[in-house]
Amino acid sequence: MRFAMNHIAAPKLALPEFFAMARRLGATEVEIRNDLPDVLGAWKAAEVKEAAADAGVTILSINALYPFNVWKDDLPAKAERMADYAAEAGVKALVMCPLNEGTPVGHSEVVAALESMAPILRARGLTGLVEPLGFPVSSMRTKREAIAAIEEAAGWDVFRLLHDTFHHHLSGETEIYPRRTALVHVSGVTDPALAVADMLDAHRVLVDAGDRLENVAQIRALLAAGYDGPFSFEPFAPEVHGLPDPEAALRASMDHVAAHV
Repeated sequence: MRFAMNHIAAPKLALPEFFAMARRLGATEVEIRNDLPDVLGAWKAAEVKEAAADAGVTILSINALYPFNVWKDDLPAKAERMADYAAEAGVKALVMCPLNEGTPVGHSEVVAALESMAPILRARGLTGLVEPLGFPVSSMRTKREAIAAIEEAAGWDVFRLLHDTFHHHLSGETEIYPRRTALVHVSGVTDPALAVADMLDAHRVLVDAGDRLENVAQIRALLAAGYDGPFSFEPFAPEVHGLPDPEAALRASMDHVAAHV
């Protein structure tokens, strides 16, 4: 297996420092974000490309286009801006997250959104990574739903799944789709008193022996079924972001996962 690093794993580090940390940890693939931190708002695309080249890392994705499945208002323009930025910065893909506010979005609307997004990606040589969110309020909780929409949109030339171990557990979905998956996000939940339905991003820590999301089992299953892409660390918990030595904590988590897979 090979590890990658999402900037949310150490959001207090400036971009070059984050890239350098990833390399020291043995990861040559990274993800940048438009929220925590907002790389797109702080860095020019050419600067990002140069920083990545200097560090010797490949930028897998920008995280994330939201809500990709509600194709109206400013979303089409936002999608084009992100795609232009990604192409100029040498980024390979855009992470695409569904509406997560308790409002349903119909299958036909998702298909239409994908059909609108596909030519934007094709024109720039990018991949769209569709990431179902397992929260009860999510408008797309399962990978099965995403696959059905991509199939109907005839979009497998530009779309792939993003398997998130946290969201996979929350959704209750048991099926995995390794040959449709291009990226896996990894994080753990260790609070023993927390009900699954109450798990939020703020509870997502680094994977250790107390993990309740069965990360090791998910990773084993993906690898055994033929997945050969990266596993990118994506912890959102404030206590992780506040660690005085995030590099050491990430190394310990990587070592734990590698030792048990």
